Amino acid sequence: MTASIDHTKPLTRRVERLVLGQATSDGAGVRLTRVLTQDLQRRLDPFLMLDAFRNENPEDYIGGFPDHPHRGFETVTYMIAGRMRHHDSAGNEGLLGPGGAQWMTAGSGLIHSELPEQEEGLMEGFQLWVNLPAKSKMSAPGYRDLPSSAIPELRTPDGVLVRAIAGESHGTRGAVQRPDTEPLLLDVHLPAGTRFFQALPAGNNAFTYTYRGRVRIGDTEAPDRHMAILANDDGEGISVEAGGEEARLLIVAGRPLREPIAQYGPFVMNTRAELERAFADYQRGAFQAARVQAL
Repeated sequence: MTASIDHTKPLTRRVERLVLGQATSDGAGVRLTRVLTQDLQRRLDPFLMLDAFRNENPEDYIGGFPDHPHRGFETVTYMIAGRMRHHDSAGNEGLLGPGGAQWMTAGSGLIHSELPEQEEGLMEGFQLWVNLPAKSKMSAPGYRDLPSSAIPELRTPDGVLVRAIAGESHGTRGAVQRPDTEPLLLDVHLPAGTRFFQALPAGNNAFTYTYRGRVRIGDTEAPDRHMAILANDDGEGISVEAGGEEARLLIVAGRPLREPIAQYGPFVMNTRAELERAFADYQRGAFQAARVQAL
């Protein structure tokens, strides 16, 4: 759909700081960039982690992410290029292709794998971890596959394309709506010289991640592979502008939970005792018996 968008909104949020992600590897040796690291979890509550991967060398991704457990949060995988196959301990299976997303609520516990279904070519995408409130950490797991065609899009008169994975943008509801954290996840494609404004609720934490070109947010330039953490003490939203080349970025925002965070690897709970229980449950095979609800 084409949206009529007013770019004259006052009081846009400023950039508090830029973050260049840390090169690391995970799974069976997949090379990736960890953008949102553990030391930023409280600042960007309810978001726990953002990984970005962009690899053309099969040796950097072919091992994928074999069976591993999760408890206490949600994982969101969004593919730009390549194909990834999902299996989990409740018998679910899905194939993520270019432009597709997967929203998985680990809840009380799941074991899953994410393995490439290609032996050459570009593999590019993101995985975002979204915390769950204490009341929902032991809820039944949930799972939803979203092919590219299921993600709503809007296009502005000057050609900006917005893919609404979660939340809402200019009257276009995203594919996923979640309670408590009310996450916003947009993939924004800006032709050279264009601008885009996105409203953000007061008090919600927000950041962007540029993955093509560079954008200007207020007085700050956010280049490729940089996260811009947005100040939450001012502004009604964010205004982004592309310069002389096309730019693409993620806009992410959510309502903070303001609860204790206790994390050890793939388990995110509120207390150390809950982490110890998670390990004990995993070791006795409780995650294998998970039953998944539709999201």
